[in-house]
Amino acid sequence: MATPKVAQKAPYVVDVTPGKYAWCACGLSQKQPFCDGSHKGTEFKPVVVTIEEAKKVAFCGCKHTKNPPFCDGTHKSL
Repeated sequence: MATPKVAQKAPYVVDVTPGKYAWCACGLSQKQPFCDGSHKGTEFKPVVVTIEEAKKVAFCGCKHTKNPPFCDGTHKSL
């Protein structure tokens, strides 16, 4: 299994509105924390999440979370 690229060792805290979001799981996207298709040709796929209400979300930036696509603090041990 391939290892994702660490995009940053901190979460991406984003104000979101209701809708679907595709979180970059590979770490290669130029539109972090969201997918831009850079994973094509790898074994990675984006994680699609539906947000039901407007809120602030901490998307994982290190790509090693155990709770994708959300930050679980794993970046502190990298």
